Amino acid sequence: MSRNFILALVGVGAFVVIIILLFVIRSLTRTGVTKGGASTTRLASSLHDERLKSGIILDAIADGVVLVDDQQVIRLFNPGAAAATGWSADDATNLNWHSVFKLVDGKGQPINDSADPMAQLFTKGQTIRDNAANMTTKSGKVIAVNFVISPILDSNKNVTGAVAVFRDVSEERKEEAQRAEFISTASHEMRTPVAAIEGYLALALNDKVSTIDARAREYLEKAHASTQHLGELFQDLLTSAKAEDGRLTSHPDAVEISGFIDQLIGDLKFTAEKKGLGVEFVFGDTRSIDASNPQGSSKVLAPLYYAYVDSDRLREVITNLFDNAVKYTGEGKVSIGMTGNDQVVQLFVRDTGPGIPAEDIPHLFQKFYRVDNSATRTIGGTGLGLFICRKIIELYGGRIWVESQLGKGSTFYINLPRLSTAHAEELKAKGKATLQTTGSPVFTP
Repeated sequence: MSRNFILALVGVGAFVVIIILLFVIRSLTRTGVTKGGASTTRLASSLHDERLKSGIILDAIADGVVLVDDQQVIRLFNPGAAAATGWSADDATNLNWHSVFKLVDGKGQPINDSADPMAQLFTKGQTIRDNAANMTTKSGKVIAVNFVISPILDSNKNVTGAVAVFRDVSEERKEEAQRAEFISTASHEMRTPVAAIEGYLALALNDKVSTIDARAREYLEKAHASTQHLGELFQDLLTSAKAEDGRLTSHPDAVEISGFIDQLIGDLKFTAEKKGLGVEFVFGDTRSIDASNPQGSSKVLAPLYYAYVDSDRLREVITNLFDNAVKYTGEGKVSIGMTGNDQVVQLFVRDTGPGIPAEDIPHLFQKFYRVDNSATRTIGGTGLGLFICRKIIELYGGRIWVESQLGKGSTFYINLPRLSTAHAEELKAKGKATLQTTGSPVFTP
């Protein structure tokens, strides 16, 4: 968390407290409760000093700080906000938030309320963070901004206002885009020679093509494995770069998820069985299928759960989660399950591994982030797999998260918007369609 951000919150907090205290003092004075002229004078002086301090802080920081009331009317607008938006404090104060903060999408088109962070705050009543917003300034220039908007709640938990802290991150996003482009280009170019090396090593290991002794074979096998790992790294780098700038290939269709998972688990189970782990498919609360012995499981007539996704991309996500579960689970089992309601299809991958420390969970889906412990150092990895999974799931209006306890394993959940059977059949009949998703439904297991 940046120093400016902390100062902004401190300043706004002090300002809000001052307003409340002034209101209380005024009320006490009107009702005759306040006694002692000297005490009142000292208190008023103290309050004046606090307001002066908070004003100095708000004026000094570079971040924009905006206070709005319950009607989303701007009541406070610091110099940082004025510098970023092009609006003066006098012009912006008493205007509606949306009159000043004209947010647009990547193509410059106005966004709807479902994507507006301030509208989301008043709908959800919780802090909203938006790291991908774009805004049109008073002069018509489009800039990239990051928002953290926090609610002001009364004693009944009703939203009575909001504090928005934001900054212009246009340069940072431009530099990030340049880095992503370099990674994408380099990864693409390097995949060709790596593939050639891998091919030649495979030929050298082929008994029908060449004759080598046992020791040379051992060296070549290690080189071949390392080359394969390098190829996977380049592929992950390329995929992550495409996921960030919207170039990730996707061909969504109406997919019946339970059948999809049933088929997929047949391919995945061998990875776990080679390590001596059990595998099961858990459907809702009524069916638990042992993937190693599906014939011995009870069959229950299950509802159809459709989602609008690219089956190849979803397979990539589930496979990644499953492979991670197998890697980090020494004994026990790995479960793949699904359930849902009228709005949501929920998938989960559960393991009986060592679990994830609580301090690592908030960062787990960030790019290049890896939990630093002996297991991760031994197993290795790029730190890109979960980042790519998150980007793919968000592509379909979904959400992915993890719940874990040390010593008790981890469960990765995926929520996807559910299609009705009628809508799914309609999409299939058309062959292709575009589905507009608005937000991520919430389903709690």
